Amino acid sequence: MDFQGQFSALTSFSPDNDLDWFAGARYIPEVSYTVKLDSVQSIDFEASANLAGSILFHPFSASETNTDIDPYRIWARYSRKKFEVRAGLQKIDFGVATLLRPLQWFNQIDPRDPLQLTNGVYGVLARYYFLNNANIWVWGLYGNERTRGFDALETNDRKPEFGGRIQHPVPRGEIGLSYHHRTVNTATFPGLEMLDGITENKYGIDAKWDVTIGLWIEATYSKKSENIGLLTHQSLLNIGSDYTFAIGNGLNITAEHLISSFDESAFEFNNVANVSAFSTNYPLGFFDTLSAFYYYDWENNTNTVLINYEHQFKKITGYAMAYYNAETQQGIQQNNLVNNFSGPGIRVMLVYNH
Repeated sequence: MDFQGQFSALTSFSPDNDLDWFAGARYIPEVSYTVKLDSVQSIDFEASANLAGSILFHPFSASETNTDIDPYRIWARYSRKKFEVRAGLQKIDFGVATLLRPLQWFNQIDPRDPLQLTNGVYGVLARYYFLNNANIWVWGLYGNERTRGFDALETNDRKPEFGGRIQHPVPRGEIGLSYHHRTVNTATFPGLEMLDGITENKYGIDAKWDVTIGLWIEATYSKKSENIGLLTHQSLLNIGSDYTFAIGNGLNITAEHLISSFDESAFEFNNVANVSAFSTNYPLGFFDTLSAFYYYDWENNTNTVLINYEHQFKKITGYAMAYYNAETQQGIQQNNLVNNFSGPGIRVMLVYNH
C-alpha cells in the first residue's frame, strides 16, 4: 500500500472585488494499492479526497468562509498487457488541444492552473492498445450532473451516458474520432422550461502532426434531440500550433484559435464567437520557470492575462502570479476548485507533495 498527498496554500489580492483578499488551503491525501495477479495482469485501487477551506474578506469589514470535504478519486482497475478497465470516480481526458479544448467532455482542467485540478466523473472506462499504437476507448457514465467543458446544460444524473473513441497513428502524427451520448437537464438553465428526455449526441475529431512545428486541429459537433432554440446545435473548431525556439534554455510558444457557435439549425454559424489563446514557457534554470498565458475574446474585445513564476525549493514548489481576468472569460475552462477573480490581481501559492 502506498500513501501520498498534496498540500497547497495560497493567497491572492484582487482590488476590483468587494472582498478583495482570498486565502485558502487544500489537502488531497491519496491511498493506492496494487495486486499482481501474474506477470502481465494486475488490479489497482486508488482513493483520494479533496479537503479544502478558504476565506474571502476585506480587512476589518466583511468576510465569507467555505469548507469542502469531497471524494476526489475512487476507482479500481484491472489491467493486462494491452487492455485495461477502470471503474469508479476517475479522470477521463483526451484530445490534442491544450488551451481551448472542444474535446474537454469529462473534466474541467484550467490550463492556467499549475496543479491541473479537476473534478472526476463516475463511470467505467475500458481501453485496448494495439501494437501499432492505435487504441480504442469505450465508456459508460452514471450519476454525473455538473457541466463539463463547453456544456451549456447540466447532465441528467439519473440517466446513463455512454460513448467511445478510436485513436490511430498517421504519418508524422495521429488522428482520433470520438462520440458521446447523454441526457441533458434543462431545468437549471435560465429561460428554458423543464423538458424530460432531451438527449444530446456529441461527435469529435482531432488530429496532430509533427512537421518541424506541432500542428493540430480539434473539432466537435453536438446536437440535441429536440429544438430548444440556440442551444439545439453547437459547433466548436480549434486550430493550434506550437514550437520550441532555440533561445537560451528553450522558449516554447503555443498558439490556438477557437471558433464556436450555438445555433437553432445545424452549422448555421449565426452566433459565432472567436477566442485566441497563447502560452509561453521558458526554463530559467534547473529550479526556476517563467510562463505566461494570454486570451483574447474578439467579440467582446476583452483580454485575460496570467504571468507565473515557479521556483522549486528542496521540498516545496512556490508560485508567484500576476493576472488580469475579464469579467466574462469566453472559451477558458474554469472549475470550482480554482478561484479566478475578475480584474487585476496577484497570487502566491506554495505546494508540498509527499
